[in-house]
Amino acid sequence: MEPKPRKLLDQVRDALRLKHSSIRTEQAYVNWIKRFILFHHKRHPRDMGVSDVEAFLSSLAGDERVAASPQNQARSALLFLSREALHQDLGPVDALRAQKPRRLPTVLTHDEVQRLLGQMSGTHQLMARSLDGSDLRLMECVCLRVKDLDCDDRTVTVRDGKGGDRTA
Repeated sequence: MEPKPRKLLDQVRDALRLKHSSIRTEQAYVNWIKRFILFHHKRHPRDMGVSDVEAFLSSLAGDERVAASPQNQARSALLFLSREALHQDLGPVDALRAQKPRRLPTVLTHDEVQRLLGQMSGTHQLMARSLDGSDLRLMECVCLRVKDLDCDDRTVTVRDGKGGDRTA
């Protein structure tokens, strides 16, 4: 008796893990793929083409007014689904693009950062101070181990971070 074929989203997870993608990327891609399938009334993506992907992405930009970054993430998830899980090539995807925000990010002053850190204690303060004094991403900080810290050289080794291992 032949084994039952794996479900589509399990195939996507397997492909992402094979490429050593982060758990956050896996969660985001699976979420976008689910939204894509629901948008098209639960049709299987194998039965859809580039026009269906363009309709979904255009809807995100037009109807849902998502920002450029989430729309790009959705696009990447659907291209990954097509290429890696379904082994199909969609070709060029030409959808309505979300507008990039025209605002500058809010940045805390040095005094505001110090007051904020002063309100914290314990592990949370240690993590916040580490993030403030380095270029670590949140998940890189969460995954740090004692052996990753070299106090003599004042370095931190990041393992399995975005872009691979590095020393900060």
